[in-house]
Amino acid sequence: MTVKQNPLQLHRKNVYVAILAVLFVCLMLDYVPGVAPYVSWVTPPVALFLGLAFALTCGQAHPKFNKKMSKYLLQYSVVGLGFGMNLHASLASGKEGMEFTILSVIGTLVIGWFIGRKCLKVDRNTSYLISSGTAICGGSAIAAVGPVLKAKDEEMSVALGTIFILNAIALFIFPVIGHALNMGQHEFGTWAAIAIHDTSSVVGAGAAYGEEALKVATTIKLTRALWIIPLAIATSFIFKSKGKKISIPWFIFFFVLAMVFNTYVLGRTETGVMVGDFINDFARKMLTITLFFIGASLSRDVLKAVGIRPLVQGVLLWVVISVGTLAYIYL
Repeated sequence: MTVKQNPLQLHRKNVYVAILAVLFVCLMLDYVPGVAPYVSWVTPPVALFLGLAFALTCGQAHPKFNKKMSKYLLQYSVVGLGFGMNLHASLASGKEGMEFTILSVIGTLVIGWFIGRKCLKVDRNTSYLISSGTAICGGSAIAAVGPVLKAKDEEMSVALGTIFILNAIALFIFPVIGHALNMGQHEFGTWAAIAIHDTSSVVGAGAAYGEEALKVATTIKLTRALWIIPLAIATSFIFKSKGKKISIPWFIFFFVLAMVFNTYVLGRTETGVMVGDFINDFARKMLTITLFFIGASLSRDVLKAVGIRPLVQGVLLWVVISVGTLAYIYL
């Protein structure tokens, strides 16, 4: 039996498809000689803004499609970015920030617990999920730790909503702050990788700041994301949750394989370099589309569900890690 859609729902879906089509066509027109300057306005922050504006004014048009596309297209895009990176340079960038990554992950979890539980009296699971998302890689960490923690759906929604809101804000304000502080490409990439929650916003902010910032931010962020595994294991012991499935971010390993292939195979010939650059550039375009999907996934219900105390915890924890990372970079 076919469910008949009312005119408002149909109009909403038509607007959604139209925005998505315009973004995709403009991104593809970038490959046409002489047209690129006219479509340069399609950037990751613009795509995210369009998605957010649509979701908050029209509502969600295709929630299941949005969720699936934002998840898988992000993973494919990140793997594609690996074809534009040199393994040796990336390892050097990741190694440089390793010590601070370890300190910041543990420190963020401890400070998050203190702010959430002791100061704001946020419930245990929600507070822990927000701290985990801030410490490692946003929604991915929450999705991995939630089942181990036996978190309820509403607790997961509040934590994810908090992280999502802050991610959207970060993508807009971090490049502005970086330019205001005259941060170099490497410094901004390091700062974004540690202080911004989700991989999507980290890569988006890095891409908006510059090519080198993108490479540094992506490498450090994905190195940091591997902490999902020990965090989930530690959570199972702390909260005595045995037999729960741990979600491993396998796309990170494919990202590393892409770097290896680019360094030792494609990088040996001029044609290979051109192929790698094309894949990398196309992946960046798909990341822009991904950010539209992510923005369109927000809803007014999520904003209402978050509440003031979890949001305050998320903001305070975010400020602490952002300022702490800046101090580490400059001192």
